[in-house]
Amino acid sequence: MAKVNLDAIIPREDFEVIGNQNSMNLFNSISISNFTGGFFYPFLRKPDFQRETNEWDAKKILEFIESYINGELIPAIILWRNNSGLYFVIDGAHRLSALISWIKDDYGDGEISKKFYGDSINDEHRDIADKTRKLINKKIGRYQDIIDAPNKEIADETLIHKAKNLGAYSIQVQWVDGDAKKAEKSFFKINQQPSKIDPTELKILESRKKGNCIAARAIIRGGQGHKYWSDFSAEIQAEIQKLSKEIHEIIYNPTLKTPVKTLDIPLGGKLVSAQSLPLILEFVNTTNNIGINFAENLNDDLDGSETIRYLKNARKLAWRINSVHPSSLGLHPIVYFYSNEGKHKPASFYFTLSFIKELEKKNKYNEFIEVRGKFEEFLLNHDYLIQQMTRKYRGAYAAIPHVVEFYFEIISKLKINDNINDSIDEIIKLPKFNYLTLSTISDEKDIFSNFTTDTKSEVFIKEATSVHLK
Repeated sequence: MAKVNLDAIIPREDFEVIGNQNSMNLFNSISISNFTGGFFYPFLRKPDFQRETNEWDAKKILEFIESYINGELIPAIILWRNNSGLYFVIDGAHRLSALISWIKDDYGDGEISKKFYGDSINDEHRDIADKTRKLINKKIGRYQDIIDAPNKEIADETLIHKAKNLGAYSIQVQWVDGDAKKAEKSFFKINQQPSKIDPTELKILESRKKGNCIAARAIIRGGQGHKYWSDFSAEIQAEIQKLSKEIHEIIYNPTLKTPVKTLDIPLGGKLVSAQSLPLILEFVNTTNNIGINFAENLNDDLDGSETIRYLKNARKLAWRINSVHPSSLGLHPIVYFYSNEGKHKPASFYFTLSFIKELEKKNKYNEFIEVRGKFEEFLLNHDYLIQQMTRKYRGAYAAIPHVVEFYFEIISKLKINDNINDSIDEIIKLPKFNYLTLSTISDEKDIFSNFTTDTKSEVFIKEATSVHLK
């Protein structure tokens, strides 16, 4: 099930302030009333390095709200209060955001989210939010309907019972004592167990002031949402937002819908995906020749100049892949980045990025264009060879140089002999590629025996790409 974007519900803020904060005499629980008025919710924050609150799907949000209403055991929320009086969530951002989203009727498309994201809430997010709202309203009911139930002339006992429970139950609070460094250390320690942060997300959190990480965050949100670049000058901030919005639109517009019924699909697959942030970070790193050890090798970007440079290089490559820019190769997403079933393939995205950079480095665009039709036919019909290479090198990253080398071998052979099978036969006889084997399994199958979303996409893609290659 798709993940719901609740990142706007609790604002972020930098909590690096001087001095310790004593948690004595602070409250030990929070209830519904704390989110509907008073002096808690307006001062509730997430650390600016907090990962995005978008890991829960509609079902998990529903289950949590039900648990709260039913008075079931809920793990304590861990907070830290800084000297300015703000409450920072050290652990429990998803739990609090889920509850607040129900109270505010905002599952990524409400007033809070609109104010946070501006006009950058895309159709994918709206669709997920709408489905979440319908599910929760059906299973639990609207928060406002429950609150109003006791005052209705005709009593709805089910809603009244829920209203009574909402007034009775609360969530326990634990506090972190100490300064900002201790609070940050507590955050990373807590969030590595038992439910660990995604490795890419952790790397970005720990390197959050480095230009490539700021650029990746900016591109993902199209320059909207929390401004990880807010320490820079107004001019630099505006340029970051402009560049990242342009790159975002190239990579993620239009929205991907399944089953695939059109060839007009995004380069980067679904925006609401666990792969989206790793994909964009790798995109930024590849375009800027940044290695995997950037946490140790890159300095923090103090004025935004590095972030701007990384974004401009990323835009240049985005232009080259497929855009309206004169430099565009117009590489079709279906051919280069998707499976025959319409599923986005991050590994193929990485391979293509590196391939394009190598074409430019070796000044071989003309050679590629000369055999492009046959090369794309190879990609569509022999992708299993690339999968074999990925398996041999135990992952996409390690396989990148070998796949790119294979692509250049294909181009070289096709220039001499445009028969794809003959070219492949010659290449897999080379010592460096002799582990590759041609498939002997028939591609024919009864696709109508189980007409799923994937097979519907496959039927359309096969018909569409056959026309594309003619």
